[in-house]
This record gives sequence, structure tokens and C-alpha cells, in this order.
Amino acid sequence: MSIPVVTVGDSRDDLVGGLERLHGPVSVVRRCGELAELLAACQSGLARAAVVAAGSEELTASLVDRLSAVGVVVVALTDNPEEAARLRSIGVAAEAGAIDAAALAARISAAVALRSGVRPGLDAPDGGASCVPMPDGPAARTSGERAAGIGGPAGQGRIIAVWGPAGAPGRTLVAANIAGELAADGQSVLLVDADSYGASVAAVLGLLDEAAGLAQACRLADQGLLDTDALLRVATTVPTKAGTLRVLTGITRADRWTELRAAALTLVLERAREIADVTVVDAGFCLEVDDDLGFEIGAPRRNASTLRSLELADTVFAVGAADSVGVPRLVRGLADLQLAVPHASPQVVMNKVRAAAVGRSPERQLRAAWERYGPAAPLSAFLPADPAAADAALLTGALLLESSPESELRRAIANLVCAPAQQKKKSFVFSSTARRRAKG
Repeated sequence: MSIPVVTVGDSRDDLVGGLERLHGPVSVVRRCGELAELLAACQSGLARAAVVAAGSEELTASLVDRLSAVGVVVVALTDNPEEAARLRSIGVAAEAGAIDAAALAARISAAVALRSGVRPGLDAPDGGASCVPMPDGPAARTSGERAAGIGGPAGQGRIIAVWGPAGAPGRTLVAANIAGELAADGQSVLLVDADSYGASVAAVLGLLDEAAGLAQACRLADQGLLDTDALLRVATTVPTKAGTLRVLTGITRADRWTELRAAALTLVLERAREIADVTVVDAGFCLEVDDDLGFEIGAPRRNASTLRSLELADTVFAVGAADSVGVPRLVRGLADLQLAVPHASPQVVMNKVRAAAVGRSPERQLRAAWERYGPAAPLSAFLPADPAAADAALLTGALLLESSPESELRRAIANLVCAPAQQKKKSFVFSSTARRRAKG
């Protein structure tokens, strides 16, 4: 059975006519006047491939992702090498304008076949930070890239996503300080604020930049213009006493969530793997799949940034508040996480642990209650409540390793990602302590 194809652009009418006359592997079912008409035809289920003979400059990663979501691969014709490279970066199969009808039909057939046989995810390569002992996880490309069977190899960097349920369990505090500890360990780190409801990394770090770095990066990625140099320019450099990290600040207003589209964010995180040993993502709380709300197919998704960050992460830290309200929220949230991202194996972190909220020996009581009533995921770590240290860090716009380096909270967060031996070997604070002891 021939592959139904829709086309747009009349710069090569003889080429489109040649496809129609082949009576072979493809058949042209509609000639469209503009991309909007082509998109409508594809979303109606009319075609499995789209040929853009002219006007490829209007193609974006989000548009290609919408077409791929309905099972359509995109082939564009261009004689501009730079445009061809841009198209390939967003998941389009780019071919020279001089291609003949038979060769184009073969290319369409190959792209459709690749899409049918490709895996939903691509295993991330081994490597990454010595201080982050984490299992491999899926590093999915955009659906457009999978459909066309193109795109370069993924970078070697790791992605850590910090997630937690509603109720301010301390996601941003944990994410920012994980990034700081990894930077202090000598690794290159990128901190990404992907919370589409209440981005706050900039406030925690005392940044006055209102440029919304992640939105800028997503815009460039959507246009196929985000390379590693562009990502480095967009990211804000944050120096600390113990190391330097880069930050992609979050959206400045909640109503800008439409700028964080899944296809563009995927490309941003793939580029992040190339420039950083570890990328730490502060994810939002909501895991609701917007399709269930009856939204138009292909429309922007409010929770896309959170869900895509969790899907691409090599390690997920699930953070919950250790009290009678926070623990049930975390239990329900973990069940939602399992449904939304089945492959995720979160490391559960109890934050704000204090005897006043739990009773004597709070860690022992929390662990016993979790083993009896909690989900299958075991408790991985406990972070003590230290409002004085947390307030001092927030007041000065600094990380705990700067404002309260000897606090128990800072040490507990460091233990999440760095082995004690490595801390003593590389960390600024531990090295300073050792020097003082030696002098004494």
C-alpha cells in the first residue's frame, strides 16, 4: 500500500507532479497552499508524510513535534546548507531541491519506515559525573527526530530532576544546593528552573536577571538555532566560594508557561548534556497530563516542562516535607509519578525532618511508618529542619555552602550526591577544615 503524502509549496510543481505519476511507494493526497492547511490535513489523519517544497523557514520544532504526534514525518527541500542543518536539528529530513521524484519517494519511504521501527527512548551513554552514582536512564529525542531517524548523538552529561508534590516541600532549596555541591566538587553544572507555576531559582540565588533564560533557550531551540555556544550565552554564570555554576532562570510570570514547550525543552536538555557534566532541573509539582483535560491535540501543555524533565532525567529526587500533611502528599504524588513517568525510579528524600513534627527519633519513626504504609520506593535520605541556615541563605541570596557551610542541612544535601571521601578530597569547606586541623 502506498504512503499518503501531503505537500506544500509550488516551487517544484514538476517534482510534486512526478510523485503523483510514480504510482509507486507514495501517493500525493493533497496539495496545500500554506503550512496551516498542511497541519490541518495531517491532524485529520489524511497523511503519513509531509513534503515542504517551499517555505521551510516557517518550520519549528514545536510544529514538527505536532506533526510527529499524529504519525507524520516531515521532508523539506532546500539548497541552503545552513537551513538544511537547522531543519535536521529540529527533526526534519532535509533534501536538496534538485532531488528527483523517485529519490524523494525513496527518502519518504525510508523516513516512514524508520519512524515505525524506532524505540520510544534512547539509552543515555555511560559516563558523567564521578560524584553522582546513578543508573542509566532514557534520553528521549523529540518525536520529530525519532520520526525522521536523524539527530546527532546525545551528550555525555547527566540530568538530575528534583521534584516534589504541592505544598512547598523544598524542591528549589534542594535543587540549588545539589547544583552548588556538584560545582564545589569540580564538575561543570547547569541549573535549570523548569517550574511553570512558581519559578524561584533566581530569587534563591539572589539574581536580578529578569530575562527568563530557559524561555530564551526554548525559543532558540524551537527555531533550530540553539547550539552549545548559544546555550552558554543564554545561561547566567553564578560564581560561589567553592565553584562556578551556570543557571537557566525560569519564566518571570506564570502566564508565560506556553514558552516552555516539550519539543523545545527536549532540545535544550540535549544541548545541556553537551556543555555540563551534570544538569540539575528544578521541576514543577503538577503531573497532570493535559490531554485528560480535553485540550486541543497539539496545543501547548501547561505541565509539559515538568513531565519532559522527569522523562529525560537519569535520576529523580522526590522531595517531601516530613510532617503529617507533607508525607501523605508525597505518597499520593509518588503514585501519580508512577503513572505519569513509569520508568522513573525516584530516590525519596524527606525534608524538614524535626522531632517537633514527628516525635522522638524522627528518622526512625518516619522509616517505620514508610515501610508500613508507604509505596514501594524506599526512603533514601533525611534532610534536617534548619530554618536558621535556610533563612540565612535566602536572605543573602547564597547557597548553604557559602552562608552556613557547617550546618547539618548543608552536609545532608552534600551526602545526597557526593561520597564523603570525595567531599574531603575536593570540597572547599572540607579542605579548609582539614587545613585548620593540621595547623592545630
